[in-house]
Amino acid sequence: MEKHRAIPPGCMSVGEIAKKMGVTVRTLQHYHREGLLPPSASSEGGRRLYTDRDVIRLHQILSLKRLGFSLGDIKNRLISLDDPSEVAEILAEQAAAVREKIRELSDALARIEALRAEALEMQAVDFKKYADILVNLEMKNDFYWLIKHFDSETLDHIRLRFDRESGQAFLEKFLAMQNEAIRLGADGVPPAGREGQDFAKAYWALIQEFTNGDAAMLLRLVEVGKSGALDQEWQQKLCEANAFIEPALGAYFSNLGTDPFQEAAI
Repeated sequence: MEKHRAIPPGCMSVGEIAKKMGVTVRTLQHYHREGLLPPSASSEGGRRLYTDRDVIRLHQILSLKRLGFSLGDIKNRLISLDDPSEVAEILAEQAAAVREKIRELSDALARIEALRAEALEMQAVDFKKYADILVNLEMKNDFYWLIKHFDSETLDHIRLRFDRESGQAFLEKFLAMQNEAIRLGADGVPPAGREGQDFAKAYWALIQEFTNGDAAMLLRLVEVGKSGALDQEWQQKLCEANAFIEPALGAYFSNLGTDPFQEAAI
């Protein structure tokens, strides 16, 4: 009884205000240490007490925290403001920050869902592949799904040969040449003609850049290209491109008097 009589009317102990506002005593103590919510009163025995005014301030702090403001922002920028236009400006800044967080979270969710889909299609748990897929998702590489079709040796080769920048540059060159092959075929350009052979030379140089002259890697690429598990749209585009690429390379190798694909298979 003596304990309760020591609290003046209109005042609350830290435990009482914590219960009233649905927070922990530790939270209130932290706000006190940070200078956000020092108790407004004290008892005769020196106990720190809170008033209804403190309840209003605590409600303000909690509301601003739910809007995403840090305790530093609340203390240094918001609590003392009395100009509505300044409050509106800070709220506008926070709204922009929240929208950016939503965008980042949406991107992260999309990457997680895409990685989940790829993991379900893989035959075994492979964290190296998961990491490679995730990196390519972050790079916004639309062909991240190809990674699951590469074996470990091919992926190790790619990691050693390319970093993010050079890998992206190579992919862009490959896609450009693939589109060029489709265009040349649609235009009726003879694969064995001069334009077709110029293309074959450049395409073969690109393959050599990727394989670094490794015949085994060349065969692995061929196997991936023949895989019936590839994305249907990719497979169709690959077939359209290969309709020109294969005879163009055939003529190119014939003129050179060699066939790297047959030699690699031996």
